[in-house]
Amino acid sequence: MLPRGGGLLWLGLVLGSVGSAALGSSATDALNVLLIIVDDLRPSLGCYGDKLIRSPNMDQLASRSLLFQNAFAQQAVCAPSRVSLLTGRRPDTTRLYDFNSYWRAHSGNFSTIPQYFKENGYVTMLVGKVFHPGVSSNHSDDSPYSWSIPPYHPSSEKYENTKTCRGPDGELHANLLCPVDVADVPEGTLPDRQSTEQAVRLLGKMKTSASPFFLAVGYHKPHIPFRYPKEFQKLYPLENITLAPDPQVPAGLPPVAYNPWMDIRQREDVQALNLSVPYGPIPADFQRKIRQSYFACVSYLDTQVGHLLSALDDLQLASSTIVVLTSDHGWALGEHGEWAKYSNFDVTTRVPLVFYVPGRTAPLPAAGDKLFPYLDPFDSISESVEPGRQAGDLVELLSLFPTLAGLAGLPVPPRCPIPSFHVELCREGRNLLKHFQVRDSEEDPYIRGNPRELVAYSQYPRPADSPQWNSDKPSLKDIKVMGYSIRTVDYRYTVWVGFNPREFLANFSDVHAGELYFVASDPWQDHNMYNDSQGAALPRPLTP
Repeated sequence: MLPRGGGLLWLGLVLGSVGSAALGSSATDALNVLLIIVDDLRPSLGCYGDKLIRSPNMDQLASRSLLFQNAFAQQAVCAPSRVSLLTGRRPDTTRLYDFNSYWRAHSGNFSTIPQYFKENGYVTMLVGKVFHPGVSSNHSDDSPYSWSIPPYHPSSEKYENTKTCRGPDGELHANLLCPVDVADVPEGTLPDRQSTEQAVRLLGKMKTSASPFFLAVGYHKPHIPFRYPKEFQKLYPLENITLAPDPQVPAGLPPVAYNPWMDIRQREDVQALNLSVPYGPIPADFQRKIRQSYFACVSYLDTQVGHLLSALDDLQLASSTIVVLTSDHGWALGEHGEWAKYSNFDVTTRVPLVFYVPGRTAPLPAAGDKLFPYLDPFDSISESVEPGRQAGDLVELLSLFPTLAGLAGLPVPPRCPIPSFHVELCREGRNLLKHFQVRDSEEDPYIRGNPRELVAYSQYPRPADSPQWNSDKPSLKDIKVMGYSIRTVDYRYTVWVGFNPREFLANFSDVHAGELYFVASDPWQDHNMYNDSQGAALPRPLTP
């Protein structure tokens, strides 16, 4: 863990060693990048049409941005999704389906987004959870490949899963629901607050630098446990909280598709409910409390994003910095009777994806004007923010790599050959530059395609055909079945097939189960039409 101030010392050394001459004459014109990655954030935001959620700062960012309405992660669990989006490769290429391998040693020496920017003259910096910590990023957040200075992790992070939640009995517990008085918690702060403070310090240092920067900021909330300042509960009175529109396990759901949400069952307040495994259900009053705390975490997160963007304004960096906000995956809040990610449903794979590009998605601010003034979610008189530009095309998080490179004026990495394990720099995702009206970009074969041919692919592994204790997060050696899912504008189609973890091979002739949901008539994906469709011809999607 990097102590406070350590990153600034390193940054001083880095800036002293990187002269503008090394960057070329265009360095002073290069756009900076601020990449904000949120943990477990589904598109429950005002800018995505959720009328309940108070997210004024993220909504304000969206009003100055291009917002993708239908963006999807490639696997709904932290480490595989983050490695996939940061390398631009699918999980079947990174061969990371769990948390227990480092792609450079296990699959191929694939370049990452920050590594590519670093190699093109950027100072690259990490604050918070960007890569998943541990084995999957070599216990180093992929340093030194990806980062110019040592990554920063907030010191209070270590208390996230400890007994810091005061229960009705007055004692401290390790609960799922954990509204806190910040003054009473260890160190008197929370991880996301510390991350915002560090990110602002780094921005201040970079303001006077001749080098462009790439700053990735990873926020923990709304990941469980729902540990947040207790005042945010007031935004969501329980009497205003509804249950999920489909809180029951669908009758036609194959058992292999269900996840038993074992991680929340380990929390003391959930254990006290004495729920049956694997299907529950959770009592309705506790369901409302879970949803309340998730929404409160989103509003707490929004304040941190607001302070960060306001600092970008105050430092006069908003006119020279691309801002991207996204999430590693979504999270089920009772839909299908599930309370986790770990599935192929839209509710866990669909994510926010917002790009602010100075002068393209919004006019450059006039002298003295602010694009991102801080907005208080508790301000009851604040008006709703008008949405900005929106794109309805289906897109994947894989597209982040080529799109960011192109927006920053860097060469867009070429498409990967098949196979591509031997290729360090290439991308498996589509280039989304056409949405920003970039005319000098490389010609992408998908730019003038039929929208009905656009697809988003996701996948999820299982250890067995029925829910097990390790169904949510099976280790590689235990994977027996892989669910491959295709999302088109018309349907979500998932096939669960046999999988050999030693050879990393899926056997599509060994079909264990299938799912088919039609978007127009079944938006929540509750009525599985797979068995009714056998023998019918589905539209053939493009291969990934």
